[in-house]
Amino acid sequence: MSELERQYKSLSIGERMDLALSADLPEAYRPFLLRDQWMQIKCYFARRLDLRPDEVTALLDDQDHVIRLCIAKRHDLTPEQVARCVTDRDPNVRYFVARNPLLSEAQRQRLLEDEDELVRAAARKGPRELRVRQRPGQAEVIR
Repeated sequence: MSELERQYKSLSIGERMDLALSADLPEAYRPFLLRDQWMQIKCYFARRLDLRPDEVTALLDDQDHVIRLCIAKRHDLTPEQVARCVTDRDPNVRYFVARNPLLSEAQRQRLLEDEDELVRAAARKGPRELRVRQRPGQAEVIR
């Protein structure tokens, strides 16, 4: 374990959450936030608008559906990532991707026929614009 990793692991959960949302996030901490053991930390990090493609891919592989649904809202997904969200086992992820403007017509049709009523309702509503917020000292995050 490197000294930097030891330093990161010594931070409290609150300090890690602040770091995950920080506008001035040090580059060296990004990999630690991406792999943090606490779902709350990864969720805050996953909502950052400035995620990199490799970080999006890693978070889409997460076992926790809350992390994946944070990613399903993004408007910078690749077609393959959109397809993964459309076929995700968790209806919450499918619900959030159902409003994504990146859906193909075939994907939207699939979600209109989803087994979950809420997913079908979201697909009927159509695309939703990306909503972001930024508090003082924090990075822009997807709401």
